[in-house]
Amino acid sequence: MRRRRSLTGRGAATILAGVVCVIVANIVAAPILVYIGVLLLLLTALSFVVVRLPRRSGSVTRQISTDLITVSEASKVTVRFDLRAIRVPRGLWRDALPEAVSGVAGGEYPPQSGRLSYIITGVRRGVWQIGPLMLRTVDPFGLAQREQEFGETRTITVVPEVFTLSALTVRVGAAGGTAHTSSSRLGQGSDNLSPRHYVSGDSMRRIHWRATAHRGQLMVRQEEEESSPDALVVLDRGARRWNRPGDAVDPGFEAAVSLCASAAFLLAQEGYSVDVIDSAGNVLGALRGHEDDRDGLLVALAMIAPRGDSRDLANLIGGTPPGPLVYITGRIDEEDAALLRPSGAAAAMLFAAEPLPGAMAAAAAHGWSTSELGEDIARAWDDALPQRLGGGDARA
Repeated sequence: MRRRRSLTGRGAATILAGVVCVIVANIVAAPILVYIGVLLLLLTALSFVVVRLPRRSGSVTRQISTDLITVSEASKVTVRFDLRAIRVPRGLWRDALPEAVSGVAGGEYPPQSGRLSYIITGVRRGVWQIGPLMLRTVDPFGLAQREQEFGETRTITVVPEVFTLSALTVRVGAAGGTAHTSSSRLGQGSDNLSPRHYVSGDSMRRIHWRATAHRGQLMVRQEEEESSPDALVVLDRGARRWNRPGDAVDPGFEAAVSLCASAAFLLAQEGYSVDVIDSAGNVLGALRGHEDDRDGLLVALAMIAPRGDSRDLANLIGGTPPGPLVYITGRIDEEDAALLRPSGAAAAMLFAAEPLPGAMAAAAAHGWSTSELGEDIARAWDDALPQRLGGGDARA
């Protein structure tokens, strides 16, 4: 943080004028100029002492209206500043803001309202620091100034923007999401129990005695395995998929992160148990209907960056194909797309921020519903909605 000099521009000019007066007085033998020069120098020194000598201390507490600030979302910051000094100086205050947020964090001190407050807007996701609070005071002549830090910094988390997406046009199972339950009669198991008639070969340990007494014939416990189709969202953050010109923001990767969060929240809203992973298999979040799950995913996505290599999608999915599968990547060519197999996912959607010629066609040939990811995330999602899965593909 750039610190201000103790002398203002006016103060530096006053010292220079005083020195010049003393020099010229010796040249032209004009004693009055000596008195003027000394007066200017003494006035500047007195102004410096007035602003630097008083001891000041203070405590700062900040309160932000939202725990997590979304990109493009506004939030109010309230600063409580308790200054302890011989007298309350008049001056200007400002709170140091990172480049990740925008806002006017400053004003006159002391404020008429008695509180320091300002509005910030999220600009760039990540974890950043607000503060410290700076108080700048100037002497009555405007010759010397003092800028002092007060309090500690406050950490803020700027999370990716979440967009409202259209509902899926196809649902796994009869109702989709956890509203659909499938039962398989196993003979042995440990989920839900319901009685059925005894058949030869059933273990006597499985006899349901209460149902037997009620119906007057042997009944045994039959397990129903309850399952709900899961959804999987994969964010390909392999380093070679994205542009990394220093620390500059990659718009394509930012759009991919926003789509990742938006798609996961939509699928969770539709009743799916959603797992969000990166292309290396690291778990970014799991949505199971709890508010903490949502915040945990947003925080993880706030700090994610392109890194490492991508693993084979089949290894990421494992042996059990998911219901909806959303795969988000960046620069992809025809060869890479040909290696991406949805592995039996019921609704496979592929988004690429920078598809090379032939890549989307190669992916579509393997059953993906594809779309190029641009600035309009909601439109890209609509373009990739698997309309055709309502027909033959859905039956498959």
